[in-house]
Amino acid sequence: MSGIFYIIGTPIGNMEDITARQIETLKSVDFVCAEDTRVTVKLFNRYGIKKPLVSFHGHSPRSAAEAIISRIIGGENCGIVTDAGMPCISDPGEVLVGMCAENGIDVKVVPGPSAVVSAVAVSGLPASRFMFEGFLPVNKKQRSERLKLLRNETGLMVFYEAPHKLRTTLGDLADFFGGDRRISLCRELTKVHEEVIRLTLSGAVDYYNTVEPRGEFVLVIEGKTEAGDERITAEEALARVENLVNMGEKPVNACKEVAKEYGFKKSDLYSAFCGKKK
Repeated sequence: MSGIFYIIGTPIGNMEDITARQIETLKSVDFVCAEDTRVTVKLFNRYGIKKPLVSFHGHSPRSAAEAIISRIIGGENCGIVTDAGMPCISDPGEVLVGMCAENGIDVKVVPGPSAVVSAVAVSGLPASRFMFEGFLPVNKKQRSERLKLLRNETGLMVFYEAPHKLRTTLGDLADFFGGDRRISLCRELTKVHEEVIRLTLSGAVDYYNTVEPRGEFVLVIEGKTEAGDERITAEEALARVENLVNMGEKPVNACKEVAKEYGFKKSDLYSAFCGKKK
């Protein structure tokens, strides 16, 4: 008879944010898959958990996943944790969940803290509907395509970002969504230096041009509203064309996109763009 695969949430910053069920489950399984065993060992030492750890991360080969599934099919119970929060969401563990489903293995969830839900709750923005986007693509063209798809989204949008990439990401978000969009920047949630900064996108760009970003960020951005449908100036439209071109879009396509979105003539934008490049 196959074993059970347990998805086990762990604290996102404060070690005290762990449940009795999580500790009990970690102590009861036969082995635990961890994104970074060095991080998980600290949690285990804190709560007296002594179980074999198997490293499983984004660069693990398919054979590593198959070996884990084989052990569960053989009757062993397995738990999976990530470095912080709920595993298997924007996380390599989702591969194992899929393989469990394919092999008829019972999967149970032992829920815990979530950076996404925590950030939405504390954002101060209307939270009746939101979507989780995780990390934006690094590739300029892929990032541009993704942001274009999100431009007219009306629900809250949640992104993860590392401190060394924050300034670039805020600039891109302001270019695509407009500087007036509200954003809550949730930094180091549940940790000693937890901070929530509520600004507009343009305000966030200005703020972090003078303040060095530190810690991991969850960005919560309001969706498009009726107020966001106001016309922009010709200079702002041209700036958006230039941003699209800088992200890999062809000038003609960039002008077409901005013209359609904001009611300008494509030919006027293209002429202005070409004139500025001379």
